[in-house]
Amino acid sequence: MHLINCWIVSDGKPGMENQCLGLAEALGITPVIKRVKLRTPWRQLSPWLRLGKRFAAGPAGDSLQPPWPDLVIATGRHSVVPALSIRQRSGNRTFSVQIQDPVIHPRHFDMVVVPGHDRLRGNGVWVTEGALHRVTPDKLASAAARFAPLYEHLPRPRIAVLIGGNNGVYRLTPTIMNDFAERLVHWARDVGAGLMVTPSRRTGSDNEALLRARMGEVPSVVWDGRGENPYFAFLGLADAIVVTCDSVSMISEACSTGKPVYLASLEGGSAKFRAFHDRLGAAGLIRPFDGRFELWQNRALDDTQRIAVEVRRCMALKAANLKDSTNTCHG
Repeated sequence: MHLINCWIVSDGKPGMENQCLGLAEALGITPVIKRVKLRTPWRQLSPWLRLGKRFAAGPAGDSLQPPWPDLVIATGRHSVVPALSIRQRSGNRTFSVQIQDPVIHPRHFDMVVVPGHDRLRGNGVWVTEGALHRVTPDKLASAAARFAPLYEHLPRPRIAVLIGGNNGVYRLTPTIMNDFAERLVHWARDVGAGLMVTPSRRTGSDNEALLRARMGEVPSVVWDGRGENPYFAFLGLADAIVVTCDSVSMISEACSTGKPVYLASLEGGSAKFRAFHDRLGAAGLIRPFDGRFELWQNRALDDTQRIAVEVRRCMALKAANLKDSTNTCHG
């Protein structure tokens, strides 16, 4: 296949954009990132309003003008109409991959990639166990080698602790954080573990202060947000991982390592999150963080590489002048 010109189209949310970047990187592509800001009324009505698609992307976002890319990878509600416009204005030559349920029929795209807890199924739909992401064995090995001297003082087993926080369906309150930190401290003491902890922007300053105070009681490091993010290094150096339940992306990234993954509960939830957790639990990829520690043999979640193989296959079919790739390349 010739050198692929690829655009990523999103509204700029990091968690969404990283899924697109992960797929592009798995394809060996350096993409051009297009962050779109829709005009009214498309902003309010996308993706249902598809009249005048070429005018939907406003000047506050990146320009969408020819030459058109060979491949567009898009995600998020506001990316749907711009992605459709690119495909149409390219004369259907641009291959379009939409990540997550676009709400409209998948026949409008060459491929639609959805996690298993979404209900969308049909021709042109590929189903993954988790979210696509940028974690690869090479990245983890490289980061682990660079950061290893900083954490060699930590005893083993070393546990990576990935903490999210408040979002649309979950809440991380000081009470919950205190309980979570208490269990981490007891766990570290019981098994003689070292903790490598990374909070997120959603954790909140009060919760983070409480966490830091408790982590001082056991061998641990807590990233302070300064310098290079050790997230990949923590995953690479860890013998096991604890991750809060509020992020499909974080859980998927943890499971991609092939290491034991423990899921810590927060307040709240939704049917989609519960379905996601239940599917990974039934597959043996995660276990509840309930105070019991075990290092078990896990398998690595490899959705991103698998979907990259399918993108190459379907792009080749479309390039071979098949009439309609969504009728010939099935998920």
